[in-house]
Amino acid sequence: MKTDIVLAGVGGQGVLSMAAIIAAAALREGLQVKQGEVHGMSQRGGAVQAGLRLGDAPIHSDVVPEGGAQLILSLEPVEALRYLAWLAPDGVVMTAAEPFENIPDYPPLEDIHARIRALNGGHLIEAARLAKQAGSPRATNIVMVGAAAPYLPIDAAHLEAEIRERFRSKGADVVEHCLRAFALGREAGACIEA
Repeated sequence: MKTDIVLAGVGGQGVLSMAAIIAAAALREGLQVKQGEVHGMSQRGGAVQAGLRLGDAPIHSDVVPEGGAQLILSLEPVEALRYLAWLAPDGVVMTAAEPFENIPDYPPLEDIHARIRALNGGHLIEAARLAKQAGSPRATNIVMVGAAAPYLPIDAAHLEAEIRERFRSKGADVVEHCLRAFALGREAGACIEA
């Protein structure tokens, strides 16, 4: 078993936190993990990308090959489109629907959404709305981890345990908001999968 994932977004959105949570949960699951990251001008709203390779056998490279990703998990819709060359023919693109308009000529959002919906396996998640509903507008990345959960070879309990561990130092309220964000995202992802 092998699962290759490309995680994408803009600096400050929590792409690397998403990758760290999934990677650590995969280790809890007993899987082999390789993680690679590309940081753009992350402090200035530039592109950030991480590759995760999960498997039940040794993994020799952290580079997700073009055409090999079973999942593109994105916090920004334009960034999801940027990595389509890495998507496997039967892969899934899952992105937050809300844009991070960090360039003056940001394309019309309706066009971006239409391109994602037109993909076989393209899904939009209203992550900002769900994060707000969970009590923490900053938890959009955790919503997206939840949305991806049905597509990951990881038991949801391991993802929840990792969320608890990662945010424990921020207090019980933050942990609770993140767990709610994960649950709401998971519901959204399960609806898509059904």
